[in-house]
Amino acid sequence: MKSKITGEFIFEDAQDAPTKSVLYEKHLELTQKSQMADFAGYIMPLWYSSIKAEHDAVRQKAGIFDCTHMSTIEVAGDNSAGFLDIITTNKISSMQVGQAKYSYILDAAGNILDDIIIYRRKEDNFMVVVNAGNEKKIRAYLKALLDNEIVIDVEQPDKKIGFTPIIRDMKDYACCADRRVDIAVQGPASLDIVLKLLQTGVGQDSITGLRPFHFIEAELSGVNCIIARTGYTGAKICFELFVSPENAEHLWDILIEAGGLPCGLGSRDSLRIEAGLPLYGHELAGKFNISPFEAGYGWAVKLDKDFFIGKAAMLDVSKNHSMKVLRLELDGQKGVRPVRGHDIVLDDNGKCIGEILSCAKIGGKQIALAYVNKNANEPDKIEIYYLARNERQVQQGRKESINIGEKCDGDITGKIISRFQKF
Repeated sequence: MKSKITGEFIFEDAQDAPTKSVLYEKHLELTQKSQMADFAGYIMPLWYSSIKAEHDAVRQKAGIFDCTHMSTIEVAGDNSAGFLDIITTNKISSMQVGQAKYSYILDAAGNILDDIIIYRRKEDNFMVVVNAGNEKKIRAYLKALLDNEIVIDVEQPDKKIGFTPIIRDMKDYACCADRRVDIAVQGPASLDIVLKLLQTGVGQDSITGLRPFHFIEAELSGVNCIIARTGYTGAKICFELFVSPENAEHLWDILIEAGGLPCGLGSRDSLRIEAGLPLYGHELAGKFNISPFEAGYGWAVKLDKDFFIGKAAMLDVSKNHSMKVLRLELDGQKGVRPVRGHDIVLDDNGKCIGEILSCAKIGGKQIALAYVNKNANEPDKIEIYYLARNERQVQQGRKESINIGEKCDGDITGKIISRFQKF
């Protein structure tokens, strides 16, 4: 009897020692080693001054972020657009040069391997930005696809992609001469900073008129950059600057001199939670295998495409998912116990409808993203139950887990707010 073909891509990552980011030495000039931590295999700053100060800088002025840990992959060749159309969920062939698109890479079982942004630099040349924590997995997956080692369609196990583009690591000189790493400039003053550094002779309207998810290639103070209107903070005015690793330190310095405040991972997380943006492993994939439709990103999964890897599974999920991600506002005044991941969300009848995925304290409020029953009523008021944090709390009667539908008394009240927000 033949075993059932699932289409699931299995990847086992060897745990290597964390790597210093391209800007590691620059971070040590601004903060202590004690404020650095391993994130996705890279040693990154958690904060420089404080999470609050850096969060406020992005909302009120401009913050700069070391995103050089992110993976940048070049997909090039006559069949590169067709290849990306098959291996990602959004429509790629119709993209214009200078346009970027948010998309997903799935396996044939419909599992999210990563959420990505694709930038079309030429008709036959794309830059794909991958989460650092998924870098090795995506490289292994792309290699397996090109080598025809994995199933791309469960219903037709012998189906092949038929395209063989050139794939290069844009952080490795041995693989790609045009190397790129990412430094983000986010917040209302980020436009002024970029304009201040814009090379003479380049029209300012090329930047001021740049629409979200579009980019140009130009020089900033003599440094060649891909200047993209993209970011991960919810800022209406935001840029990501893709520069050669050799020029990253210089660009970092001149961005600070131009008025950008260095920001660490702590504010990057609080900003994205406040804006309602998902983090892979939390509001995407992760413990609950959260799909794009549940996360609020079904628009990036084009089910009208003839085919993409994982389409059959996504079609089923789009019709039958029973959960969704909500954004909540909770009391965050001094003395209020912080809400943490896995704490329980209750409706106005005290019934469990889901749990917290991420939460951040922002001013006098806490903003949380929660995974809840799609069919539950959305009351004006919700409550949160703090799960037991330790054995002592269990002995005092606090529960370690609560099932959907189970009733209990909440500890803190809040309300449901709009799923996303721009600042």
